[in-house]
Amino acid sequence: MFDNVLIVCHANVCRSPAAEMLFKARQGRAPRARTAPIAFHSAGIRAVNGHGMDPVMRRLLEERGVAAGLHHARRLERSLVRAADLVLVSERAQVSEVEALDPAARGKVYPLGKWEADSDVADPHGGADDEYRESLVLIEHLVMGWLKKIC
Repeated sequence: MFDNVLIVCHANVCRSPAAEMLFKARQGRAPRARTAPIAFHSAGIRAVNGHGMDPVMRRLLEERGVAAGLHHARRLERSLVRAADLVLVSERAQVSEVEALDPAARGKVYPLGKWEADSDVADPHGGADDEYRESLVLIEHLVMGWLKKIC
């Protein structure tokens, strides 16, 4: 059973906070909803602590009825990885980066797209609105797939 899930991307301003907020907002909709909610958190491999969420992603989340809340980016640290029962990364290459930070994490780090042929979630940061929308639609799809597995 997973009680603490960490979602990781590059800067923790776009993909991982979007996934975190979607997990929190949608976990009650999972087919076998748990009695105790799972704690979802996010961090970035190269994050600058304190940076705010990408405003385009924030707006798109809110359009989907997901309250973006106040988000402050945080850099991934070994203690965050160790505290997590499951670590989900936006890109396959990030699995090895997380495992290099904490070799004991092997076996609990997976791509967010694991159930979709290990697909990567492209980073839309700084791109066109359509790129953000595509990324967010994919993230939500992947989040719902994980919720079916872990709830």
